[in-house]
Amino acid sequence: MTQTRPLDWLADFPAIPEGWAYLDTAATAQKPQVVIDAIARAYGETYATVHRGVYQRSADMTVAFEASRQRVARFIGAGSADEIVFVRGATEGINLVANSWGNTHLKAGDRILLSMLEHHSNIVPWQLLRDRVGVEIDVAPLTADGRIDLDAVEAMLTPAHKLVALAHVSNVLGSVLDVRRAAELAHAVGARLLVDGCQAVPRLGVDVAALGCDFYVFSGHKLYGPTGLGVLWARPELLESMPPWHGGGSMIDKVSFERTTYAPPPARFEAGTPHVVGVVGLHAAIDYVDAIGLDAIHAHETALVRAARDALSGINSVRLFGPEDSAGIVSFAIEGVHPHDIGTILDEAHVAIRAGHHCAQPLMEHLGVPATARASFGVYNSQADVDALAKGIERVTRIFG
Repeated sequence: MTQTRPLDWLADFPAIPEGWAYLDTAATAQKPQVVIDAIARAYGETYATVHRGVYQRSADMTVAFEASRQRVARFIGAGSADEIVFVRGATEGINLVANSWGNTHLKAGDRILLSMLEHHSNIVPWQLLRDRVGVEIDVAPLTADGRIDLDAVEAMLTPAHKLVALAHVSNVLGSVLDVRRAAELAHAVGARLLVDGCQAVPRLGVDVAALGCDFYVFSGHKLYGPTGLGVLWARPELLESMPPWHGGGSMIDKVSFERTTYAPPPARFEAGTPHVVGVVGLHAAIDYVDAIGLDAIHAHETALVRAARDALSGINSVRLFGPEDSAGIVSFAIEGVHPHDIGTILDEAHVAIRAGHHCAQPLMEHLGVPATARASFGVYNSQADVDALAKGIERVTRIFG
């Protein structure tokens, strides 16, 4: 497929004005015009509910809705569209696994292994499960350059471990997990592997079959799609073994006041009217990313990360976190300057970064800082944005002496 130049990609994003460096893609990606158009058409021309209406427009929207499910399945290498569950976001996907699979298959004394760099969304649901059923949680350390230490994981895992839950790409450090090895280590002791793919799916080619994981979750809005929508993929035998978590319309087979039977997956987990238009928008976002090519996106972001790390490493008092080959993300701190002050001063220079703990407070404690500043890249960024970031950081250091 023909690939376009980065400047052409920038032109696809109407919410990025000239002279504004948007470097917060790890929080949420800006939306290309094709996604905006798809959402506008779905609301303004073809809107109807799905799975229920017998009239033609409802039938047409149902076809579009299910076509998106098939598109997601192809995008991540799923064996069937029935392995794709639409949820409100990756957070809900992890909570669904914790509440349905976890409540059903785990018991007091079973163990779950997480890592030091996990997002709160891949920590708190397991703590809530611990409080409900009495499982124990272990935390794998990091290597010196900020990767999940899989050698330590191998040494820590025992037959008591029933689940390993790890981020594919760290939302703070950009470090990339060797998912295939993690899956082999988990399976060697009989555990399942859940992967948080929020930061990976927009940047790396993902093939769940090749990776060997058991659950994979990601959000739509980081993939240049709409907010309020995410995806849970799971092996079909696992979905079949999981009871419903939310009850309501669409997830049933038959309801009486005496007894209710449930639909097969994925409908079993999609109670209520879904985010119909969001699902259509996600289809358009995946088509957009595929048209560019994930290899091209990864190469583009890798070059920007390298340029940013080179530029920032030459500035006195700047401390960089994470590996040199981080995927699309550069976190840093400036000695004596709170990240919120960094973000405010950069905003005055029309450079938008993230400043805070990034929903990873245990990692902040491990790094020995209350927060970091984070620049994260997307297809719309260029060397000019890196230059603006470096110029802004130099101004911060001058202001704070």
